Amino acid sequence: MSDLIAKTTLDQRVAAIVAPVIEGLGFELVRLRVMSGKTPTLQIMADRPEGGIEVEDCARISTAVSAVLDVEDPLDDAYTLEVSSPGIDRPLTRLKDFDVWNGYEARLETTELIDGRRRFKGVLAGVEGEEVLIEIEEHGEQLTIGLQFDWLSEAKLVLTDELIAEMLRTRKDSGAIDESKFDQIETDAPDTGADQEEH
Repeated sequence: MSDLIAKTTLDQRVAAIVAPVIEGLGFELVRLRVMSGKTPTLQIMADRPEGGIEVEDCARISTAVSAVLDVEDPLDDAYTLEVSSPGIDRPLTRLKDFDVWNGYEARLETTELIDGRRRFKGVLAGVEGEEVLIEIEEHGEQLTIGLQFDWLSEAKLVLTDELIAEMLRTRKDSGAIDESKFDQIETDAPDTGADQEEH
C-alpha cells in the first residue's frame, strides 16, 4: 500500500484491516490517518472508483468499518471515526490518480531533495511507468519533469476555478446535483460529506 494512503506503521496496519471492507462495499480507500490527541481520531477518505461519493455512502462505510474495528481492535484507546469524501482539492495517493487528474494543477512534495527542492507546483502531465509527470515553470520556461511515485510524501490538487467547474459538471452529469433546486451553488463552504462517530 502506498505511503501516501497510509503513512505510519499504525496507519498501514489499520488500512490493511479496513481497505477490504471499503472495497467490498464498492468504494476505494483514498487516505487513512490516525491523528493523536486527547481522543485519537481515525480519519478515512474514501471514494467511488469513478468518483462521486455521497454523505449516505460515508455513513455506510462508517458502520461497516466500525464493526470490523470492534472485532480486530487495532487501536488501544477510545477514538473518533471520521469518514469523508476526498473533497475538491483532493489528495492524490495512488499512481492512477495522477493519470485521472492529468491537466489539472497540483502541489507535490518529495521525501528527499530533488535538484535542491522538495516542493513542486505545476500542471499534471500523466504518468510514465512509475513516474509522475508534472509541468513546472523553471527560470521563465515550461519544463515537464518526472518524479518517481515512491519519492512523493504529499500530493494534492490545487483548488482552481477550472477544478471547481469540472467537479460541478461531473456531479451534475451523475445526477448528484439537481439544478432546479439551486439558484447558485456555494463553493466557499463545501460539504465535506463527513460522517463522524465516537468509539
